[in-house]
Order: sequence, then structure tokens, then C-alpha cells
Amino acid sequence: MRGRHHFPIDSKTPPTRLTWGGLREAGRLLAYLLPYRRKFVAAHLCLLVGSLAGLAFPFFTGRLIDGASRSLGGLSAGAGWGFDAASINTMALFLVLVLAVQALCSSFQTYWLTEVGERSLADLRRDTYGRLIRLPMAFFAQRRVGELTNRLAADLSLMQQTLTGSAPQFIGQLVMLTGGLVLITLTSGRLTLVMLASVPVVIGLAVVFGRLTRKISFEAMERLADTNVVVEETLQGIASVKAFTNEDYETGRYRAGIETFIGVVLRGALYQGAFTAFITFAGFGSIVLMIWYGARLVEGGALTFGDLTQFLMYTMFIGGAIGGFVRLYGELQRAIGATQRVRELLQEEPEQIEHADSTTASPKGVRRSAGDIAFENVTFAYPSRKEVTVLRNLSLTAKAGQRIALVGPSGAGKTTIVSLLLRFYDPDSGRVLIDGRDARDYPLRRLRDQMAIVPQDVLLFGGTVAENIAYGRPGASQAEIEEAARLANAHDFIAAFPEGYQTLVGERGIKLSGGQRQRVAIARAILRNPSILILDEATSSLDSESESLVQQALDTLMQGRTSVIIAHRLSTVRRADCIYVIKEGEVVESGTHDELVARPGGVYRTLSELQFDLSDQTSMQR
Repeated sequence: MRGRHHFPIDSKTPPTRLTWGGLREAGRLLAYLLPYRRKFVAAHLCLLVGSLAGLAFPFFTGRLIDGASRSLGGLSAGAGWGFDAASINTMALFLVLVLAVQALCSSFQTYWLTEVGERSLADLRRDTYGRLIRLPMAFFAQRRVGELTNRLAADLSLMQQTLTGSAPQFIGQLVMLTGGLVLITLTSGRLTLVMLASVPVVIGLAVVFGRLTRKISFEAMERLADTNVVVEETLQGIASVKAFTNEDYETGRYRAGIETFIGVVLRGALYQGAFTAFITFAGFGSIVLMIWYGARLVEGGALTFGDLTQFLMYTMFIGGAIGGFVRLYGELQRAIGATQRVRELLQEEPEQIEHADSTTASPKGVRRSAGDIAFENVTFAYPSRKEVTVLRNLSLTAKAGQRIALVGPSGAGKTTIVSLLLRFYDPDSGRVLIDGRDARDYPLRRLRDQMAIVPQDVLLFGGTVAENIAYGRPGASQAEIEEAARLANAHDFIAAFPEGYQTLVGERGIKLSGGQRQRVAIARAILRNPSILILDEATSSLDSESESLVQQALDTLMQGRTSVIIAHRLSTVRRADCIYVIKEGEVVESGTHDELVARPGGVYRTLSELQFDLSDQTSMQR
């Protein structure tokens, strides 16, 4: 493919370090906050005011206690802050006002941050999905669907939680830590030195345990992602699971994944429990030490009871902030990793597909192509398997309105030819020409708007029958949808449903039979009105009656259109204007059915004799 290729979305990517580079990468996605910057700034102002109000709470509490102690004739070491310690009612009123300010700020902060977070993340989800769906087929060929959906959901959810929860908490804890340190120093320098003596040990162990927690959290996330992939693949292939009665096998696979996940989580819980035990012991031990030393200072007249209370409350704020930093650090670390993975996805080079509302993309605004097709010495290998050459110097042509057929054994390269025609991939060498012009010179939407495909394995989306037919041309009227269904011989069975065209087809069209799905796909192609029609084993899954109905519809559809027919059953290609026999990526024979069967020792004649002899034997046995 033309264009750049960036980093793969790999579930095995190691945990990302919280570095300035990572923060810078994450900061680039903050552009999604710009449309909502006023409320974002207002929310953080509320956060700052609320945090400062919280820092005022211990101060007024200390003054309240000093006033009470003086009124009772208790120990006193002087006014300290110049406050009237006897004004108990005034101090209580200040405390109520502090709580009211905190509550009001917390309310506005929560609402505004939630709104900003949801709206900005909705914009990011839209852009990420829009970029993902526009990536080339080479990207999806190397990824598992379960992994992509899990990454998209989990990473964006983690970013949202961080934006509306962890990041504001981090800022609030930072204010508490800084303000608390300043205020305890002003309250008592000697007691502050005693308290700070224990901090280096706690922080050192917190860093060690934080790294262990980060690694284990990442491993747990990966194990959970593996189980989600099992669920995704199993539900997508539920028919195969049931057909092979592999429910127990898949349940065992899922159980094994869950057990592995639980093992990792429990290992993390063991480390977390040990760290919690240490923090509990060290934290309360430090409080006991400070109370003891503070009591000695009160006894010596260096502190008041209010000062000691104030100091202890600020110390608890600081301890809470430090403990919060350990948790928030891990959350921010995971969020940085998630942000980088999303950014990697956004950096992948998409296909240059014009928007549907542009003049070049509108079906009614595009000049209909004649439908001439030519492959000139095309060589191709899939990007994920460069060592395997699928097509080798392949050349073929189809004039406008002709029907050509591609036949040959499985793996010969027939479907690859169609993929190159649709420009899912570009050839490594050689050219694919449409109306004499290199396919790479066409805008992708204009090119693909001229084509329609009816595949062997029809995928219907989980909407109504009408929506699935209209997928060929979104915005088509109900009358146009019904007319396309009539031409596909699908109207009768659709009208027989109780809800008619509004009947839900179920996940992947499971509520319809194979023949019904095939005719809905043909109606979709008819509605598209292409100049080039691709039929990939379009009748192979049908019974004789359905095949007859569908073949009539296909004959009507192929009138005046260039048709490329892929078929294993040679009876379906007898009327093709030219049959190309593909073997090991090369055209080994070409001609009409009569010309090829008349060729002694030819590949087509051999295939024809095998199939028709087998068909005759089957008919005789019946």
C-alpha cells in the first residue's frame, strides 16, 4: 500500500514509563479539550478553591480547640496566630462556611469535569473509530478483531477515567501536599522535622511497590484482554462452535484464561497487601511519634492544644496526599500507555477516501465508468506474507459489458485478483487499469462506487432487511429498495415476514437462510447500480430452487455491466465471454467454455471432466 505505516497496536507492548516524552505525547490529545476549555478551567478553579478551603479547616479547628481550652482554664501557650481564641461561635461559623465552600466547589467541579470528559472523549471515540475504519486491509490482516475492539474500548475508557477522576485528584493532592507542608512548618518547625524524618523511607518503598504494581497491573490487563479475545472469537463463530459441539472446549479455554488472570491479580494483591501493611504500621507509628513529641512540646509551653490538633490534621492531609500519589501514579502511568496506543492508532495512515457528501463521491454526481478492466503483468504478495508470491506476472482483460470468469483450484489467487481490483491492496509490480487508467489514479470512493460484490459468505449487519439492502446506496428510498428486492427475486419472501422490510435479520443475518441472505446481497448490489460486478461463488450455497431464482436475478443484473465471476462449479461459467484458468498465481489458459473443453490435456478440460462426471454419477445414484 502507498503511505506510511506506523507502530502496530500490539497487546504485548511493555508498560510505558511515565516520562516527559510520554506526557508530551499524551498532551497532544488534550486538543480535544479545547472546545470545552472554559468549563475545564472553571472546574479546576473550583478544585483549587475547594482544596484551599480544605487547608483552612485544620486552622479553624485548632483555633476552636484553643478557645475551648482557654475558656476551661486549660494550658495555653499564647494566642499564636493572633486570633481571639474565646470566639468559639465565630470559629464554628468559619468551619461551616469552609465546609459549604468545599461542598459547592466539589459539586460544580464534578459536573463540569464529567461533561467535559464525556464530550471530549466522545469526540476522540468518533475520530478514533473513523480513523480505524478507514485503515487499509493490510492493517486488519495483521490484527485480531477482538484485540482491536478491546483496545479501543479499554484504552478510551481508561483515558476518560483519568481525565475526569485521576488527573483532578492528582492536582488536588498536590495542593494539599504543598499547602500542608508550608502550614505545618509555620505551626512548628521542630515537630515538622520529626515528621519529615520518616518520609524518605516511605517514599522509597512506595516507588518500589509502585513499579511492581505497574507491571502486575499491565500483565493483568493483558490476561483479561486475552479472555476477551476468546469471547469475541467464540461469539463471532458461534455456529461453528455449536456445529462441532465445542462448547466445553471453549468454556475450558475461557476458564483457563480467567484462572491465569486471577493468578496475576492475586499476586498483585499480595504485594499490595504487604505494602498496605507497611504503610499502616509506618503511618500510625509516625502519628504516635508525633503525638508523643507534640505532647512534650505542649507540656513545655511551646505549642497549644489547638496548634497540636492543627498540626496532626495537616499531617493526615499530607499522609493522605502521599498515599494517593502512589495510587494515582499507577493510574496515570496506565493512562499514558493507553493514550500512546490510541495516538499510534491515530497516526496510522488511512486510505484516502473522500467524504460521502463530496461531489466526487456522490453516486449521482460521478460519471459512470465504462467498465473496461485490464491487469498488466501484475505480481503481488500480501504484506503480512511477503515471502509468498500470490500472483506472478498475471495479465487479463475484460471489455466493458463482458462477463469473464476466474476458475482454478483453491489458493490459486482468484480472490486476490478481486482484492486488487477493489484496491484493498496495490500490486507490487505491474498495473491494474480501469477504463485504460491506472486504478491508483482514481479517488478510492469514485473507484469503489463503480463496483459491487456479491460474496459467497454474505455478511448482513444486525439491522432490518431494508437497512441491509440500502447499504448498497445509503439514502435510497423505500420504493427503490423494494424495486431492487424484486429484481433480486427477494421481495416475495421479505413481504411474507410479519414485519416485512422492517424485519430484523439478527447478528450477521442469522435469522435468514443462506439463500435469503444471498438474495438480499444481490438486491444490495442491484441498488448500487455498478458498472463492474463481482460475483464470488454467488450461487454456491444455494439449493436448486433458490439457485434458479438467483441466477435469473444475476442474469438481469449482469446486463450491460462488466462482470467478474469467481466459481468452482464450472456449470455457472459456461456462458462467460472469456474464462481465465488461474493456477499458482498465473493465467495458464483462457478462452470460452467450448474452446477450453476442446483443448486436449488442458487444465480446464480436466476440471470439467472431473466435475461433470461426478455430477452424472450423483444424478444416477439419485
